[in-house]
Amino acid sequence: MMGAGKTTVGRRLAARLGRDFVDADREIEARCGVPIATIFELEGEEGFRQREAGLLDELSSRSNLVLATGGGAVLRAENRARLRERGFVVFLRAGAAGLWQRLKRDRVRPLLQTENPRQRIVDLLAQREPLYREVAHLTVTSGRLPIDALVTDIIGRLPEDLLPAVRVDDPA
Repeated sequence: MMGAGKTTVGRRLAARLGRDFVDADREIEARCGVPIATIFELEGEEGFRQREAGLLDELSSRSNLVLATGGGAVLRAENRARLRERGFVVFLRAGAAGLWQRLKRDRVRPLLQTENPRQRIVDLLAQREPLYREVAHLTVTSGRLPIDALVTDIIGRLPEDLLPAVRVDDPA
């Protein structure tokens, strides 16, 4: 969900695992040359979701990548299937109250440009959380631990085949 810490946690996780990091929303902005808010304004949410689905298809085919998706990526069944089948999905779970604290000053996110953004967070979370759970291989609660401790927790719970190979020097 927006505000859960996907970019911050993803970037640190990638660094610790020695992998590349991509924030899908930033990648869409870079490729389009405009902010997501402008894409929403010109093409609507459906136009944005179409662009997002194409990018996720491309990025989920790459290896050695930590990918932070947009919070609404799970709305399309094909995105959920691709992410679940092609990667290892970590759901950073956060409650509505914590998300509101992180997002209440945000004036950029298109989905929060409503009369009652706090209620919008509650509604989006109710709609999306079952989808996040459906696609997730691992669920962790964000906001309780410092970022580095959360990343350490995630690494400790990853399957062995996702961990970097540890080089053991031959005793000569």
